Amino acid sequence: MSTLELPPDQLLTTTRTVRKRLDLERPVPLDLIRECIEIAVQAPSGSNGQTWHWMVITEVEKRAAIGEYYQRSLEKYFADSDAAGKVTEGDPERVAVQRRVRSSSAYLGERMGQVPVLVIPCIPAASLPEGNQAALWGSILPAAWSYMLAARSRALGTAWTTLHLRYEREISELLGLPEDLRQAVLIPTAYSIGTSFKPAARKPLDDILHFDAW
Repeated sequence: MSTLELPPDQLLTTTRTVRKRLDLERPVPLDLIRECIEIAVQAPSGSNGQTWHWMVITEVEKRAAIGEYYQRSLEKYFADSDAAGKVTEGDPERVAVQRRVRSSSAYLGERMGQVPVLVIPCIPAASLPEGNQAALWGSILPAAWSYMLAARSRALGTAWTTLHLRYEREISELLGLPEDLRQAVLIPTAYSIGTSFKPAARKPLDDILHFDAW
């Protein structure tokens, strides 16, 4: 399968969260998804446990049901954000950016169930450890990010989303997941409409970088 010829720095700085540019009509070959997951599972995991599991959802009815849960959670998130003034208060430039993000989030929320492939990386955990969950999530989230990088290099668009976790139990029942399997992230995957993604604006490095002390 052909890949985009992207230098590592370009791949790392242009793997954007894709929402409005997901192609909802073009089928995604499952062999391509397998390729991306084969690469993803080369990521590090705590004690080399490799305890991850990958749910790939393509059935129309199940995608639609997950999309409904996601949209319901997104509406609650928007309501909470509005109550806190997160989109209307603060630096004008930041507010403008957040409004654009909200617009694209709303767009994806309305169409999540139409995305050709939904990928949910999971990891066993009967209960979430108190005090330090870094080892647990550190054993699955790097692999999820590697999946997104592999997808980007194959002209696929993805988005890092977690709002579905408000209905984690319901989605687990829908997919028949074991009770001790925790969902880490929901990654909608589709061919991207165009591949000309650019680095995003970020805070100046000197504002967030510290050497030896705060």
